[in-house]
Order: sequence, then structure tokens, then C-alpha cells
Amino acid sequence: MLTMKNWGAAALIAPLLALGTLGAPAQALAQPAVPVAPSVRGLPDFTDLVDQASPAVVNIRTVERVRGGSGRGGAGDEEMQELLRRFFGIPLPGAPRQPGPRQSPQEQPSEREVPRGVGSGFIITADGFVMTNAHVVEGADEVLVTLTDKREFKARIVGADKRTDVAVVKIDASGLPAVRVGDVGRLRVGEWVMAIGSPFGLENTVTAGIVSAKQRDTGEYLPFIQTDVAVNPGNSGGPLINMRGEVVGINSQIYSRSGGFMGISFAIPIDEAMRVSEQLRATGKVTRGRIGVQIAEVTRDVAESIGLGKAQGALVRSVENGSPAEKAGIEAGDIITRFEGKTIDKASDLPRLVGNTKPGSRSAITVFRRGHARDLTINVAELEPEQTARRPAARGSDAPKSAGAAQAMGITVAELTDAQKRELKVKRGVRVEATADAAARAGLREGDVILSVGNVDVGNVRDFEAAVAKADRGKTINMLVQRGELVQYVLIRPAR
Repeated sequence: MLTMKNWGAAALIAPLLALGTLGAPAQALAQPAVPVAPSVRGLPDFTDLVDQASPAVVNIRTVERVRGGSGRGGAGDEEMQELLRRFFGIPLPGAPRQPGPRQSPQEQPSEREVPRGVGSGFIITADGFVMTNAHVVEGADEVLVTLTDKREFKARIVGADKRTDVAVVKIDASGLPAVRVGDVGRLRVGEWVMAIGSPFGLENTVTAGIVSAKQRDTGEYLPFIQTDVAVNPGNSGGPLINMRGEVVGINSQIYSRSGGFMGISFAIPIDEAMRVSEQLRATGKVTRGRIGVQIAEVTRDVAESIGLGKAQGALVRSVENGSPAEKAGIEAGDIITRFEGKTIDKASDLPRLVGNTKPGSRSAITVFRRGHARDLTINVAELEPEQTARRPAARGSDAPKSAGAAQAMGITVAELTDAQKRELKVKRGVRVEATADAAARAGLREGDVILSVGNVDVGNVRDFEAAVAKADRGKTINMLVQRGELVQYVLIRPAR
């Protein structure tokens, strides 16, 4: 092990003693320098942690029953099985047996079991509840759980939640070793962690690394833990364990350009996973709240332009008809800044907070609209399968068009007819007929509907012209624009 020595004091004091400088008696200078202990720590020893945690980690194999054919296994699966046969002398766990020399095609059964995959899991209760990833058990006709003592059980799928990729299965056993659940709030970036799982079917494989980041946004409902722990296919569903022997996450995803480990892996925080598992064990499904909005991030430029101050909150790009948001008075273009007293720092915070709210609850919500914050109350509904409907684009008309200040910015707009307002489901606004110069550079397009200019609502062409004329042409002008179903802010910057 390389160590750092404290060269600084000795290197500087020795030549000064020889020259008799520093303005002090030689006796004082001759006092030995107090050595400073280097701040070096040894590498961690995981052996006790492995002994403690590994009995609660299981191997999970899934099986699919198919009629005839070769099932879903591809060339990659066959190559992996051949690789393990050559180098380890055993087939991939659960691999179908090769037909013997005396077996004829006629003797093959019409329905056979085909291994779908290998994953990992861990026991969360002594009576046989096991947590894993939803994608590990998805589509399986049979789930087989193997303990470290080589006992194998057929498992029943209690429930699976695709949105968080958490599943719970149950085996008929008792007195099992269960994991200890840790506190994700105490987890620190740079902290040592280890994973136990079955990469490529190699059971009870231990790998280790550090926490690279927390609150990593790669999922709709979950802020992931990022690590550099080696995770490969088969590790999915296995535990991420801290140095206290506590589970802090479920290994779920990797970032890879090759299909294998590249130094970046992601784990589901255990606190989120336990909340999901409690609902799965109670009802077999997860119930979430919804308010009926489509959202986007608030950029720094937009925040400064509309007077929000800093980039925070969730920009409402559309409001579903008849949704809780519409009934509460939320409008497209609003910035949702707080929900139930909690600050929305980034857009992804909102679906997590709303999703964790019990349907039927009355919740406080704060929006920022045209320079002012407004407190509203919203009745949270139950999340349903997302449905997307497209509205036809509005067609041109012979309605009055803009001139003057707007055209100087490169914008030509026209009135919206009543039919177009009904078609686009808007109550106000003007339609962009053509763009050039600053407007074109900002990304405005023909067919866009401008709803406001500089935090001022636009009802018609006259309102639009007045708002543009009032705006400071030497500064960035924000325009709230609807394109298709969604709204966004477009920033018109002054010519340089």
C-alpha cells in the first residue's frame, strides 16, 4: 500500500537551521518537529459483512412454458450457456437439458419449460417474503427461489410494480434469515457498499465499490442511488449493502454501451422499495395519486424571464380535461412550486410526491402564475393507465393579423376563430402565421398559439400588439406558447 509521508516540516526547517535564521535561539529551533499522522485509511474488509448478509440473498430463476419451437431464448443465451459449459463445466442454471442420443423428435413433449432468465433477490421476512425486481419475474409461468443452503422453492408472485421495478414473491418456509433494512438518509456519497447476487447465474457473487451519487433521476417515480459496484445481468433484484450490513438499495439497472458493466450502476432506494412492498403484500398492487397534468423542467432563462428568480418547480405544459388540476384552477403555463408544503426543486419531484399521496386526499398546492404565487387546493385522484390523445392542428384563417412592433420582431399572428378555440381547447391567444429573425431563432413556428407575452395574457391581436409594444425590446421577452397539446415558454432575445 502506498502511504503519504509528512515531508513538509523537515524539508523546510532543516535548511533554515543551517543558516541560523527564523530569528530564534538555536535551542528553540532544534526542538524536534511533532510528526503529523497522515490521513490514510486501509481498504475495508467485507468478509464479516458477507457472512452476515449472504444467507438472506437468494437466486431466482424464472421459467416459461411454450408449445413447440425453441421459446424466446436467442443466440446470445445459447452463447452464454456454451461459455459457462466450457469454462465452468456446468450449464447455465436452469438451462434445458440436451436431448440424449436415444431421444427422437417424436418423444419431445408438445409443451416444455424454457428458462427465461436468472436474477437475484433477498428475504425481507422470516416467513418467506422475498423482494426482487419486477422485470426479473415479468412474464414468468414459474419462479424458482434457491437459498444459499441449496434448498429450492417454487415461489408465488405476490405482486409487481413496473413503475418502480419492485416485486415481492412468497415461498413456503419459516425461520429464514432476513436482511436488516438501512436508512437511506444516512447514506453518503463516497461510502463503501457491496452487492451480492447471481451475475450470469453465478450464485452468491460479491462485488464492492462506492456510492457515486444520490438522487439520480433516471426513473419516473424513483431517485436512484448510483454506484460503481460491478453489476451485470443476473444481479438484478439483489441487495446493495452498506458497511453496517444493512440493505440500502435494490440493484436494478446499469449504464452500458456494450451490454456489460461499465462502471455505472443504479439501485432503487430501499425506503421507496419498502413502501411499495407493503402495498404489494397488502393488496397485490400499488395505488398512486394523480392530478392530471403534463410537466417539464423550468430552465434558468425562463425562471429569470418570468420573475420566478431561480430554476425550480414544474412547468405545466397541459391540463387534462376534467382532471383534478383543472377543477383546482391550474392552467397551462403555471409553475407548480410546492405540493403539501414540500418544495418542488425539479419537475421529477412532483410525480413522486403526488404518486405517494393517497387518492381522495385534499392537498395544498402552490403555483406561480404571471409574476405571482397562488395557493390552491386540489383533490388527488387515483392514477390510471396513461392515455394520449392528439388534437388536430389549427388551420389558417382570414382573421385580422398583426403589424408594427410584432412584425419588427419577426412575428406575424392572426386572430383565433371560435371554431379554432374549441378545436384547440383554449380560451385566449393568437395564432402564429409566420416567423423570421428573432422569433425564428427562438423556435417559434407557424401554427403555434401565443397565450401570453411578458406575463400578460393575450386575448386577441390587439392585446398581443399592446403587450409587445409595452415590453422592453432590449431585454429577453417571454412568451407562453401552445404547440399541439402542450405549452412551453419561448424566449425572444434582443438582436445583438
